Amino acid sequence: MVDVFLRTLPFFAIIGLGYWAGRSRFFTQEATAYLTKFVFYFALSAMLFRFAATLPFAEIFNARLVLGYLLGTAAVYVLATLVARIRGLDIPTAAVEAQCAAIGNVGFLGLPMLALLLSEAAIGPVMLVLTVDLVVFSSLIVILINGGRDGRLTAATLRLIGLGLVKNPMFVSISAGMLWSAFQVPVPTVLNDFLTILGGAATPGALFAIGASLATKSAERVQIAAWLGFCKLIMHPLCVGIVLIWLIPVEAFPASVAIAAAALPVAGNVYMLAAHYGVAPHRASAAILLSTAASILTVPFVIAWVSTL
Repeated sequence: MVDVFLRTLPFFAIIGLGYWAGRSRFFTQEATAYLTKFVFYFALSAMLFRFAATLPFAEIFNARLVLGYLLGTAAVYVLATLVARIRGLDIPTAAVEAQCAAIGNVGFLGLPMLALLLSEAAIGPVMLVLTVDLVVFSSLIVILINGGRDGRLTAATLRLIGLGLVKNPMFVSISAGMLWSAFQVPVPTVLNDFLTILGGAATPGALFAIGASLATKSAERVQIAAWLGFCKLIMHPLCVGIVLIWLIPVEAFPASVAIAAAALPVAGNVYMLAAHYGVAPHRASAAILLSTAASILTVPFVIAWVSTL
């Protein structure tokens, strides 16, 4: 446990450095936005495409892992939604809380951290987890918010979901890389070197951007944020673990990677969605801030546990 904590500490130290830069205004909000855009559209996309394109397709796609992670995540999503509805919240607000409870920072934090801590073999399972989050749950929150407001699912909402996926560089780079791998096209050396250099900026850039963006987050509605953080950091990996270990068993290594990915703190894009639709942005902000701070202790614990599988 101590060894794993020390190995994860540098990742959180870079996040802390970014937080200091944002809090002290050494990095302005505009600078943070541009750094995030660089990582999101260029560095992280290059890393995802290179790994997807160079790994054998059979090693990337695992239907049982996809189904197991989907069911485990859905269980937490439903739990958070039910609790929100019992408290009298409307469907859009309940959807934001459910998204906080079930969607982690897999792209910016999970991919670089788990690739280094659990070896590059973890990248395939992480990309599947990320794809499920993007395709299923990022679409689901748009449906619930718009459907909750309009009372029905419209063609405009479906177009919005489709455009959101097509414009998402992580989804596009994973899909393009998997197609490249499926057709067994070799990656030219020059292209591979280009992607390696550009993708190398993803890890420090993403971690620093997480910290700098946290500097603008507020800690309002602490009790609700604590509940959502508990769901994300404890209930989510527990539910995914139950499904992947006992209900739909998969090989130990991909199962451990998916469980570790489920233990990550709330994703930053939940706040962006909440702010865009004007639905409980402060709630999402507090959940991101508190869950990220608490994950300094909980993530090493989960990684130490899954390492024993």
